[in-house]
Amino acid sequence: MLFTNQEAGCFAKDPAVVRFHDQYLMYYSLRHTDGSFGIGSAVSDDLERWTASGEIPRTQSCESNGIAAPGAIVLNGRVHLFYQTYGNGPRDAICHAVSENGIDFAKNPENPVFHPSDDWCCGRAIDADVCIWNGRLHLYFATRDHAMRIQKVGGAWAALDSGFGKAAWTQLANQSLLTPELSWEGECIEAPATIADSGSLYMFYGGSYNCTPQQIGCAVSTDGVFFRRVSALPFLSCGVPGAWNSSESGHPYAFRDGDGRVYLFYQGSPDGGKTWYLSHVRIGFQGGKPMLIS
Repeated sequence: MLFTNQEAGCFAKDPAVVRFHDQYLMYYSLRHTDGSFGIGSAVSDDLERWTASGEIPRTQSCESNGIAAPGAIVLNGRVHLFYQTYGNGPRDAICHAVSENGIDFAKNPENPVFHPSDDWCCGRAIDADVCIWNGRLHLYFATRDHAMRIQKVGGAWAALDSGFGKAAWTQLANQSLLTPELSWEGECIEAPATIADSGSLYMFYGGSYNCTPQQIGCAVSTDGVFFRRVSALPFLSCGVPGAWNSSESGHPYAFRDGDGRVYLFYQGSPDGGKTWYLSHVRIGFQGGKPMLIS
């Protein structure tokens, strides 16, 4: 699988995938000719061949500068999309929308619905990822320190029947859940991508800023709050010179299909970020660690 949006200048980033009825739906970031960001959608019957199917319109004032980096989940027969505002620096925050058909979304009138408190970070929230953990909806996101230099991961939770408005969210901790520590992570951990397996919650993430290069790491938790790295090395490195992902393998998204198979979707660039593509690998878990399945 290798997907990009030709109409957007070979630009597709930040994938999120769900199975909805008899199709797979992928939501991703695209960039317009004026430099603003939006969220596109694509459809597939087999996870391999994808067809661009549209773009989510920007209809709220908080979206005026752009939207990006979607996270998606199917709850009670509807697709819930959590995504960030774009272009507002430390004021970027998480929005919510819901769809009956996976294409037409009703925006939450309270958008943006979440940003963290600014006592431990700058108050920013981007790169939304959601999962069900211990009967609650967990939201994981990237934020920055007060100097807007170090990117790190935070978390919050909401009741599944809450409607996911502003009052629904409680921070998992008034501190980062994962912050860059290893040399290859540079000053950035972003794009959390969670998936549960055998009583543990695995978080894949992008380490280092775009094309420096960003590579994918993994941490694991038994409570959804305290995460430890499974290795000091990247789980998925950037590609060899000349490969589609030679400049980056980044911004992961973990998806479990109905047959139990797990796929890690991610973005890549061959040219320092001029063009962007999406692909996936199949993964499994053994001995408390993820592994690639050929």
